[in-house]
Amino acid sequence: MRRTEQSSPAGEQALGAAESFGAVLCDIDGVIRFFDTSEVTRLERAAGLPEGTTESVGFAPENDLPLLLGTITREEWADSIVRGLLPRVAAHEAEALARAFSMADFRVDETVVDLLRQVREHCPLVLVSNATRWLDDDLARLGLTDLAHSVVNSSLVGVAKPDRRIYEIAAERAGVAPDRCLFVDDRQENVDAAVAFGMTGVLHRDATDLRTALLPITGRAGTAPPGD
Repeated sequence: MRRTEQSSPAGEQALGAAESFGAVLCDIDGVIRFFDTSEVTRLERAAGLPEGTTESVGFAPENDLPLLLGTITREEWADSIVRGLLPRVAAHEAEALARAFSMADFRVDETVVDLLRQVREHCPLVLVSNATRWLDDDLARLGLTDLAHSVVNSSLVGVAKPDRRIYEIAAERAGVAPDRCLFVDDRQENVDAAVAFGMTGVLHRDATDLRTALLPITGRAGTAPPGD
């Protein structure tokens, strides 16, 4: 079993001395992409709901998993959020919240994108995401269609992290044995599953974690920009 690395003095030393990896497998949401839910928060306050209520409904397994496995549409997902919010709020408030949440805008962490572009110069880069069927359109909006050599999208392959099968698919796409793959994700359960499969896992908290983890590949520490 491979190790899980985190950003700490000991972890940095271990990674600095580690062998170079043959491929990097990286999550998208929570690592590369971040959603703006400020409008959802505003609507929740106006409706008298605790902040985060809509997110808890939208990401409840019975609502979220069918979306991530590609078995329902965005509209059907929004309808499930409406049902989950009723009768705590009026129908028109539930519909507004569901629309704002399911259509939320997003941004990228440019520092992470720059680090991953460096990776492309050295080894295969595969994005591994529990994502929707419209992920390709989202990546095009962000100008990231050429970021990775391959994208493993749960809604297209029909299996989601932390299921072992999605890690098998990702390693196959990379053309590298699991024990030479570096897996990066912001969720501990997904990292743990990668480690159990034989990969080296990195729990992502900020770009510093990724920069340190990639040193065996990129060979340069770099400096964090202001606000990183």
